[in-house]
Amino acid sequence: MNLAFIGCGFVADPYASTLKDHPELKLLGVFDHNQQNQEAFCRRWPARRYSSLDEMVGDPDVEMVVNLTNPRSHFQVTKRCLEAGKHVYSEKPLAMTSDVARELVNLARQKGVRLASAPCSLLSETAQTVWKALDDGLIGKVRLVYANFDDGMIAPKMSPWNWRNEAGIAWPAKDEFEVGCTYEHAGYVLTWLAAFFGPAKAVTAFASCQIPDKGIPVEKMAPDFTVGCVEYADGIVARVTCSLVAPKDKSLVIIGDDGILTVDDVRDERCRVCLQPTPPSRRVAAVERRVNRWRRLLRLPWAERDWHFRRKLPFVRKPHGRFVSDGKPVDFCRGPAEMAGAIREKRPCRLPAELGLHTIELLEALQYPQRFGGRREMESFFDPIEPLPWQS
Repeated sequence: MNLAFIGCGFVADPYASTLKDHPELKLLGVFDHNQQNQEAFCRRWPARRYSSLDEMVGDPDVEMVVNLTNPRSHFQVTKRCLEAGKHVYSEKPLAMTSDVARELVNLARQKGVRLASAPCSLLSETAQTVWKALDDGLIGKVRLVYANFDDGMIAPKMSPWNWRNEAGIAWPAKDEFEVGCTYEHAGYVLTWLAAFFGPAKAVTAFASCQIPDKGIPVEKMAPDFTVGCVEYADGIVARVTCSLVAPKDKSLVIIGDDGILTVDDVRDERCRVCLQPTPPSRRVAAVERRVNRWRRLLRLPWAERDWHFRRKLPFVRKPHGRFVSDGKPVDFCRGPAEMAGAIREKRPCRLPAELGLHTIELLEALQYPQRFGGRREMESFFDPIEPLPWQS
């Protein structure tokens, strides 16, 4: 499928670097209002340089547009592409409010084109392994989920506005601070939970800005700490936390009657999935007590945190290695490839537009709980998402 990128900013380079491992996708050209970014991108990744968005969507050879613009531009850019009859894969979030996201979903349906949204990490081997463990009943009935996406206190002391990608393009610190870490990052765990447990029923949340001065001027600082309890069917509750304050923690813990599943880093697509039985056998419990006693006596690192036996589950498939780098084990092009496959095979996409809309509803509730009195009942819905065929 022939692609065009709109937006050549910080995230465009990771997309281009993983594109080469998806031969079914071909990048025809790119456009960005910032000519310096467009030129920097094209020096690294040869592609046609469109002079405008109209020229891009007017190219009959372009079948899918990958929207990599600023989140606040996603709605207008995606709308223009859909109106031109192009399939669109948008970076997260799909839009800034659920009202306009719903407008995009309806427009795509009217035009008979596909619309999908990042993140796509639920297609990773790690996420699919968790999904299979849940389907196989390895931890029994699920009761509780702890989902964290804390990036650490990156500003002001780490000066993230000086960060550069491989193309030399700066990380958009001002945009990130104004849009908010929850809008930017909570989708990584929310889409996993959506695939595992279906649509959320309600959210009760709290949000605040703990560090109002992050070192650069902004128009309005978004909350940098949010926490919410998301209710799913069958009594499952997920506590979702996102911040630019707490120490780096991108873990997922799923607690069931018979065990606990843990993923230490949901942004590492080769991260192992571990199973801890609950309660442990008497022998395991005795070993854990002795080990933890000696760790404290010897004052070993992290001795204040108890050690527990965890069995590593085999991956449902060996991680493919189509990653940005060893330091960033993420395949950004899984999403466009999944969408292209769904179009080619005439099947539902595993990243449907309705999931993007549902995620926006959750993000609104988490980042702006005051708009909903602290609690929001979900209105949107999506059909069950099918696991990948190689999972079974």
